[in-house]
Amino acid sequence: MDIFEVIRDRRSIRKYKDTPVEWAKIEQVLDAARLAPSWKNMQCWRFLVLTGMEEREALLAAFPDDNPGKRAIASAPVVIVVCADPADSGVENGIDYFVADTAIAFEHLCLAAHALGLGSCWMGLYDEAVVSRALGIPAGVRVVGITPLGYPDQEPKARPRKDLAEIAYFNEWGCAQC
Repeated sequence: MDIFEVIRDRRSIRKYKDTPVEWAKIEQVLDAARLAPSWKNMQCWRFLVLTGMEEREALLAAFPDDNPGKRAIASAPVVIVVCADPADSGVENGIDYFVADTAIAFEHLCLAAHALGLGSCWMGLYDEAVVSRALGIPAGVRVVGITPLGYPDQEPKARPRKDLAEIAYFNEWGCAQC
């Protein structure tokens, strides 16, 4: 699968088969995340991989009951908690780069998962304090996102995307084809 196919075909997966994920594939997605670029190459990201039922269930209280991702967390064979240590990053022009850096690494992880036939789903609607307490994440380390990881048991259709002319301007703001 080439990179453009991976980007085009990746979907958020919220339903998983109970098939275990091979450790080699988990390592591959983590290594893809590790290779992401970061502000001043500080590499502030950290990844907590949960494979035990008890650890995954500890997360459920952090998600609202109406969050469709809650079922995915409960059923996926692996959950990865994507964290960042802001002390290993910086702020420039009012931008906290730990968020951007970790987001890039998280997306590398999701794309690599898809390339390996695995599903993922970036989840951000949770109570960070509950996650940190339940999993013993150290003070100061931020939870940027959480993803279930496993073999998909669904094939969601592509979601609509804005036309390029709506989001890309050339030589002048608002000029789609100047």
